[in-house]
Amino acid sequence: MYRTYMNSPLLVTGATGNVGRPLVQALRAEGADVRPAARHNEDPDGVMFDFKDAATWEQAFDGVRSMFLVRPPHLARISSDLVPALAYARTAGVRHVVLLSVQGAGRVPVLPHAAMERWLRRSGLDWTFLRPSYFDQNLSTVFAADIRDRRQIVVPAGDGRTAFVDAVDVAAVAASALLEPQRHIGRTWTPTSDEALTYEEVAAVFSDVLGTRVTYRRPSIRAYLLHARRTLGFDPPMAAMTALIHAAARLGVAGHVTGDVRRVTGHAPTTLGDFVRREKHVWE
Repeated sequence: MYRTYMNSPLLVTGATGNVGRPLVQALRAEGADVRPAARHNEDPDGVMFDFKDAATWEQAFDGVRSMFLVRPPHLARISSDLVPALAYARTAGVRHVVLLSVQGAGRVPVLPHAAMERWLRRSGLDWTFLRPSYFDQNLSTVFAADIRDRRQIVVPAGDGRTAFVDAVDVAAVAASALLEPQRHIGRTWTPTSDEALTYEEVAAVFSDVLGTRVTYRRPSIRAYLLHARRTLGFDPPMAAMTALIHAAARLGVAGHVTGDVRRVTGHAPTTLGDFVRREKHVWE
């Protein structure tokens, strides 16, 4: 039987992140009692929270029945890094977890997100999984310098297509899952935009919006790793992870488009062009 949790605070972990920040805004716009949680939290209604610091757990989970769960990128050992806090949350009364997973978690069991999904399925908690595609925001953060300073996109995606998604749209899906759990418990959503683009097409979008030519280079995996380390300053794990993500596009497995954003929220997802126009200042 489905439960509702609207009379308790909604805990949002990763509240300062790409999805967490717009999620907090969306929930507040609906009048929800939101408790933003992050390791470095400046929100006056927020709490300091660290999966590795048990001293932060009691205040974060007090009275909470439903939460949004984000895995911090630096925590990959799920059993030791996250499960203790989640087990505490269950004991404290949390009943529903909306997990920010990744596209492909159902096919690649070695992913940390896949391990989180497995634990939640066995936990006795109600769950909702969000498996978004490639965030538009990667272009305004991780790869912003290449576009802004060198007017180029350098990723090893070949001619493969990528289904992009705006983190704001992912946040809208998460908000629906938290506010209307009866619609979402036991469901897995894969938020994407309505378009799957090659990086040649991505470069054309940037060229049009910025009014200057942005080119797409097609490096080999090895050449990309060198560029990521020497030019972008990525550490080895970050360089390897981003190489693998774009290799998926190169292999033709990153372009799957769903209608889940529209299906859940009732509105069309943001196009990449709309995103670039909205965030244009980042690359100017």
